[in-house]
Amino acid sequence: MEDASPAKWHLAHTTWFFETMILIEALPGYRRFDDRFPYLFNSYYEALGKRQPRGRRGMITRPTLDEVLAYRAHVDAALGRLLDEDISAKVADLLALGCAHEQQHQELLLTDILHLFAQNPLAPAFRPSEPLALTDAPPAQGWIGFDGGLTEFGHDGAGFAFDCEEPRHKRYLAPFEMATRPVTNGEWIAFIEAGGYDTVGLWLTDGWARAQAEGWDAPLYWHRRDAEWWTMTLRGPQPVDPAAPVVHISYFEADAYASFAGARLPTEFEWEFAARDMKAEGNMIDTGRLRPAPAKGAGLQQLYGDVWEWTASAFAPYPGFRVAEGAVGEYNGKFMNGQYVLRGGSCATPPGHMRATYRNFFQPEKRWQFSGLRLARDV
Repeated sequence: MEDASPAKWHLAHTTWFFETMILIEALPGYRRFDDRFPYLFNSYYEALGKRQPRGRRGMITRPTLDEVLAYRAHVDAALGRLLDEDISAKVADLLALGCAHEQQHQELLLTDILHLFAQNPLAPAFRPSEPLALTDAPPAQGWIGFDGGLTEFGHDGAGFAFDCEEPRHKRYLAPFEMATRPVTNGEWIAFIEAGGYDTVGLWLTDGWARAQAEGWDAPLYWHRRDAEWWTMTLRGPQPVDPAAPVVHISYFEADAYASFAGARLPTEFEWEFAARDMKAEGNMIDTGRLRPAPAKGAGLQQLYGDVWEWTASAFAPYPGFRVAEGAVGEYNGKFMNGQYVLRGGSCATPPGHMRATYRNFFQPEKRWQFSGLRLARDV
């Protein structure tokens, strides 16, 4: 699958990022570990030259894992020498970006392993399987109202943020309501049984065409075992938990479900408005669960962790956005077309990586990420 990369490639690519973006210029006398590696481990930086085609990364059987680990040790040692010296503000910013970039790849590593294992007839598990805990039905979906108004959005300048989270700017929000929790697997099964995948009037044109062409009739990794829905997880095949948030759906599926439910997807600004006073805590990778968990309690729940939540907002520049100079300017800016924003993190997101202003983004047909949805509606 062209969107997924081998585990070894993720390790080498994040190493390459520190070497190329920082060490080559910032550390006098630094020499590349291997002059062949930039071609192999550059991801999409056109300014840095030719590279292995993305869809053929899986064909790279060499260098070996031991060689990649030696590459990592070489770059780590050089970074250590650099940090023994006084570094410029520019280098400090690039180091922060490199760490955040590596956190992104920690999550991508898991989503790509899951996709790979899901293609294997042996259905291997990344972590040992565990019995699916019997849970009560999730709390009924409620609605929380927000007055909206003229409000500032985007990163406020305190701490790290990606360039696409800036500059901070004002927008007006009409009053709206947001669902108290994400849509669950049980609710998605009801959508399936009501003919949601067969009702053209619920779907955007491109979504309907994609669903028909690829035979979508359930979320990615779902399959029937006798009369029960099962899904592939990082703990191997498990029964679908009706109380947990639905995951591995595209923007097109999320939008169709919202139409089915008589609601809509929130905009990314409505989502940020609702989340701004909440701690960025939840079921992320540090819990070790590695799959979404059922909601508990009352009020606005699971905004962070469990599943990335599709929004109705296209990934576009904020007013006043400027692409940074040099290759690092390709990090986000050139992807600001044809993609939609997701918010909130997932069960595979590293803790400390998430904040209310964080903007994830993917093309609307993508399903292999831990993506789900939360409903919104006008007041």
